[in-house]
Amino acid sequence: MIKMERVSKVFSLEAGHFTALKENDIHIRKGEFVAIMGPSGSGKSTLLQLMGGLDLPTSGSIVVDGVKLNKLSENERTLFRRRKVGFVFQNYQLLPMMTVAENVGLPLAANKAPKAEIKSRVQRLLKEVNLEDKETYFPSQLSGGQQQRAAIARALAMKPGLILADEPTGNLDRKNGESVLKLLSRLNKEEQITVVMVTHDRQAAEAADRIIVIRDGEVVQQGPEGEEGK
Repeated sequence: MIKMERVSKVFSLEAGHFTALKENDIHIRKGEFVAIMGPSGSGKSTLLQLMGGLDLPTSGSIVVDGVKLNKLSENERTLFRRRKVGFVFQNYQLLPMMTVAENVGLPLAANKAPKAEIKSRVQRLLKEVNLEDKETYFPSQLSGGQQQRAAIARALAMKPGLILADEPTGNLDRKNGESVLKLLSRLNKEEQITVVMVTHDRQAAEAADRIIVIRDGEVVQQGPEGEEGK
């Protein structure tokens, strides 16, 4: 699903250049659930952004589901993200002026899907994340766990093969966090959706099949149990 070879990312700042990632090789199989761990500032969120085509590497190549992201224009990357990748963020990023149903259906509306198709798909997704009774609620009327489940439903709207989750349990208490992890795990196992999750929480990371550890911009562990050098 994801093949990153010698990927580096350098940011130009007023104080000079900052190397966020240094020549990393990462291969993630289709249908895997992978957690990326590392201290704050280690480069894990930058890695996730590159996987999703939100940014391009300074050097190296990235292939996601057979698509060479380096070769795409900005508009092509936008279409790629919309159709191939579902994003889940720590702060949910639901639009406050839209209902739950409208938020979940947003990617479909942006893709100009027929209204009847949007309604049907949204109803199925809300049932899948146990929010079928919250269709007309606004995000402010939901708990943190409910908002995150709505965000996951939105991420699934376009039937992506890949979900990229950046600290999806970071703002949740333990109970709601476990509920979100179970949902991601179920989607991975039952629907064979590849899930890549950035987390600082070791317990959350244990929900994954494999843990990748990154430190100072370099992958230091990525075996089945985080073995060095694999």
